[in-house]
Amino acid sequence: MKLGFIGLGAMGRPMVLHLMKHGHSMGVYARRADSAAPLMAAGATRYDTPAALAAQCEVVFTMVTNSQDVEQVVLGVDGLIHGMKPGSVLVDMETISPTAARRVAEALAKKGIEMLDAPVSGGPTGAEQATLAIMVGGKPEVFERIKPLFACMGKTIIRVGDSGAGQITKACNQLLLLVTAQGAAEALALAQRCGVDPATVREVMMGGIASSRVLDVFGKRMVERNFANGIDTRLYHKDLAIALGLVHDHGAAAPAASVTMQHINAAIGRGEGSSDLSVLIEVLESMSRNKL
Repeated sequence: MKLGFIGLGAMGRPMVLHLMKHGHSMGVYARRADSAAPLMAAGATRYDTPAALAAQCEVVFTMVTNSQDVEQVVLGVDGLIHGMKPGSVLVDMETISPTAARRVAEALAKKGIEMLDAPVSGGPTGAEQATLAIMVGGKPEVFERIKPLFACMGKTIIRVGDSGAGQITKACNQLLLLVTAQGAAEALALAQRCGVDPATVREVMMGGIASSRVLDVFGKRMVERNFANGIDTRLYHKDLAIALGLVHDHGAAAPAASVTMQHINAAIGRGEGSSDLSVLIEVLESMSRNKL
């Protein structure tokens, strides 16, 4: 298929390469030439605007940062909407507000263009290994059409409902991930405070019912004081804000998420916005020291 991709960072770049390895032609758009250079070397074509890219594609993927970025690249001046043909498909794969996803889908639908909101879980490692979990909102027939492309990038590929449902599922995923990371930080900080080796405590917990992928990955980084890897804490702040917005809009209760957001705010206030989420343990340790 003739594909396009916008958003060539740590997640997008390997996703593009996996699609190309399966024989699909690829066009890309990037504001900076250096972002597109490795993909052009692999055979991709760079276009000057999103609209120019869209005019050559059957399906365009986006993996940008936030709701505003998506609306700009899709609906803005020289946006995708000005180049996509009726029957073509936009697949939006970053984490944004479900309301924004539906707004973009409605604008595209007026021109006969389909859209799937398909955020992912698995991080840069999942993108590199093509093992992403992909949660998809949109029409079932459009999902079936795009599913073989998703299979180039991920292992768990599930349509969860109509437009916006993918983003709602991702918000729930991030809420659980972040509250669990907060719990891991509290448990390991308590072990340290009580004079027990947190690495050993984590090893024990990984063998019992408290075991989780979050404790495995983030707990290991907490124990090793490795705060440089992974996804920036500031991006998790954005994700949890989306989840808490849904909580507010639908009258739900999420007290643990609210506390976790306070600690993420504290991490960013300490200048750790670009650090890995595992830095939450240092926020807790700082609070404990202040009580001495």
